[in-house]
Amino acid sequence: MEYTSPGNLFDAYIFDMDGTIYLGDHLLPGAKRLIEGLRRLGKPVRFLSNNPTRDPQLYVEKLNRLEIPASIEDITNTVVTTVHWLRTNHPDAKVFPISEQPLKNALAAAGIAMSEDPEEIDIVIASYDRTFEYRKLQIAFDAIWYHKRAFLITTNPDRYCPFPGGRGEPDAASIVAAIEACTGTRCVANMGKPEPIMLDAAIAGLDVNPANCIMVGDRLMTDIGMAIKTGIPSALVLTGDSTLEEAEALDPASQPTYALSRVDHLIPDEIRAQWGWSDND
Repeated sequence: MEYTSPGNLFDAYIFDMDGTIYLGDHLLPGAKRLIEGLRRLGKPVRFLSNNPTRDPQLYVEKLNRLEIPASIEDITNTVVTTVHWLRTNHPDAKVFPISEQPLKNALAAAGIAMSEDPEEIDIVIASYDRTFEYRKLQIAFDAIWYHKRAFLITTNPDRYCPFPGGRGEPDAASIVAAIEACTGTRCVANMGKPEPIMLDAAIAGLDVNPANCIMVGDRLMTDIGMAIKTGIPSALVLTGDSTLEEAEALDPASQPTYALSRVDHLIPDEIRAQWGWSDND
């Protein structure tokens, strides 16, 4: 693979955020002018995140703070998709969220019943939870294995959450693994990338053909994997988690459509030249 910019524009642009638009509290090169340019061209822009420790309003506030105007309608994360999936498929279920407060707040606001009583729990939700402890694992074990009434879902499949500087911390997949290991069960549904549920939620309400949208992100497993699962073009931005070498090692069917050294290379070369954009700006 080589660094390649698309030669055309798309109907809508769906972005991962951390590692693609910003890293920590800093915008990545070209991100601000890219979003401004796409909006100047009348292209819808949506932002996705697998992180369930923030509600969408916090992402709106962060993007606005970084001088990228955004509204609630622009944001889809796994808090949104988890609540939507439960209301659609299991509206009367009692759930046990192994999660941080934003997901619990959203569940309560949606009228979804929660319980820590294993005899009442229908669904265990394994999420990114920095308050995870043995007590929570015991409740999940009792609900799934001992009482044999609950099943397991997860907000997202990420093994770790990356930090600026290369460090990270365990994410939801580590909690899923702990529950699967002790119960012998398997997680039956994932509410985050790479599942198509995220893309469907992001473009809901837009009058666009999904096949003419592009998914842009820094992770092969989640961002690019979702694009491949849904059959849309993808762009791997090499400013975050995955590398060009890792992409090249995949079989051709699993590789991104484009590989970009910086995110504003999404704009075709001809238009960037017309606008006088330089990588040194």
